[in-house]
Amino acid sequence: MWSLHPHRTIYPNILGHRTQLDAESGAEYLLLTVIHGLLNGECSPDIRLVGCSVLAPRCEGDRVVKPCRSTCEELRRNCGHAFESIDMAWPYFLDCDRFFASKEEGCNDPLAGLKARQEQSFASFSPEEPSTIIQFTYTSNAEMYSILKRTAAKCPHISHVYSIGRSSEGRDLLAIEFTGNPGQHELMEPEIKLIGNMHGNEVLGRQLLIYLAKYLCSEYTLGNERIQALINNTRIHILASMNPDGYELAASEVEDGSDPELNNQDGHLLNGWTNGRTNAQNIDLNRNFPDLTSVLYRNRRSRHYRTDHISIPDSYWFSKVAPETYAVMKWIRSIPFVQSASLHGGELVISYPFDFSRHPHEERMFSPTADEQAFKHLARTYADSHATMSNNDTDRCGASFYRSGGIINGALWYSFAGGMSDFNYLHTNCLEITVELGCDKFPSEGELYPEWKRNKEALLSFMESVHRGIKGVVKDMDGNGIKGATIAVRGIRKDVTTAEGGDYWRLLNSGTHILTATAKGYSRVSKRIRLPNNMIKAGVVDFVLKKVPLEPDIDDHLFPMTDSWERFDPYNQFEHHSVREPGEGGVERQEKPWWWTYFSQFSFSPPTWLLRNV
Repeated sequence: MWSLHPHRTIYPNILGHRTQLDAESGAEYLLLTVIHGLLNGECSPDIRLVGCSVLAPRCEGDRVVKPCRSTCEELRRNCGHAFESIDMAWPYFLDCDRFFASKEEGCNDPLAGLKARQEQSFASFSPEEPSTIIQFTYTSNAEMYSILKRTAAKCPHISHVYSIGRSSEGRDLLAIEFTGNPGQHELMEPEIKLIGNMHGNEVLGRQLLIYLAKYLCSEYTLGNERIQALINNTRIHILASMNPDGYELAASEVEDGSDPELNNQDGHLLNGWTNGRTNAQNIDLNRNFPDLTSVLYRNRRSRHYRTDHISIPDSYWFSKVAPETYAVMKWIRSIPFVQSASLHGGELVISYPFDFSRHPHEERMFSPTADEQAFKHLARTYADSHATMSNNDTDRCGASFYRSGGIINGALWYSFAGGMSDFNYLHTNCLEITVELGCDKFPSEGELYPEWKRNKEALLSFMESVHRGIKGVVKDMDGNGIKGATIAVRGIRKDVTTAEGGDYWRLLNSGTHILTATAKGYSRVSKRIRLPNNMIKAGVVDFVLKKVPLEPDIDDHLFPMTDSWERFDPYNQFEHHSVREPGEGGVERQEKPWWWTYFSQFSFSPPTWLLRNV
């Protein structure tokens, strides 16, 4: 540290350390030593240089020259979010008012040399638009959590992170959202979700979504008009890893495969198809959702049985439900998602529902939903925007999708029950596609940047495609939104329902459609609309319903309205992970953050000044 300050220093320093040994033996010095790793390289070496200027201040004659307050204030503005993201308080010795001086008092800018070198380096580049810088490396679960939290802290005006639950081994299922008003649903603003790493050994989607989160934050801040328009008009939720436990196993296998002393020299190639696919309970999460498709097939010929928003069968709750599955179901039910993409690996194709064949003995049978055309458009949007997915000459992984341009009905490819996409479609309003990103489930690190280039435009185009079709609000005569009203489209046996404020979204392709809005205890209203071929935003179609006398409905007697979720819901098993343990005398004990072990093992007093809630 002392070599950073070629000028003489004297003791005691600004913090009262009386010798160089005192300074180097304290928690302040240790923090500056490990800060690069704690913050994953962010704001380094700025923090080290400014911190060293306090521990080893510059001297002129017999006078200590304090570092400049303006430098400290700028550092805190630029780097405060990095400390917040790891739940660490701003270090006391970087208190701009206590240990720094103004220029009028004669201060020293500890970053002057660094700034000069940076300006000299920038001068060698030709002027161009600022761009987002992403480090294309694999990230552990801890690093992923840190990146998402730092990203949200860096862009708090458009994003925030939240947990939807815990994995079977207690790891957070951490999501990040981007919107103009984080934390709440806005009337008529569509909600979209992107999910990666459902199978723990299929890791490319996980990395792409981490990069996407950083890209959205950075590009919005840099003034990218396309990204600003997307975020200001859409609520985007990103769950980079649905199976962090499986990822841990898959990643450890790859590390073992790169060890020259071990027999397996091709870790990701040999083990990538099996190890880490399931969760820690050995459950395949994409076979663990309620099989509503079979329920639909059994009852679809009944005039009274609905073909959408199908309730979860009672029997489902007595089978083995993974905590990751349960958390995602709660998430899906709590937010009015319009469309979704689940990112997988092992092929290069987009598949869409139904994933379960309409004939139980047919493994590969075309099994379309009522929204076949809308699903094909969503799949085409991603595949056509991808660099190679829809090309006829693209190498595949054993299957032939070139005739269909890189998209396929899921059951026509191969049939399976209990999939997440079928559940989304039959239980909620949400249309979800499955994106198979490539043959190698755990590609080498050198492939991450090329894959980002291949998929970036496809991800953006897919998110923008949520602004197709129609949207609106269903209100009563007093102007109040009606929750749970139904919007039906003639010829498509799949209705959507309104959200809390009475707003709805209906993905539709171009053409003429007849819409009907209904709600229990209200009149029925129909409208005829025409959607143009080139839709750049959804058409607005509002409905006003008049109250009418409520008449008995045969459905109320034949089919119970109470969802089995409300009757059973026996898997609310995540709260115990967040309960704080009682300390001495029954007082709640503060759970220490993960970085506390860096300091607690040394002889000096643990730096409680780094704990935010002390």
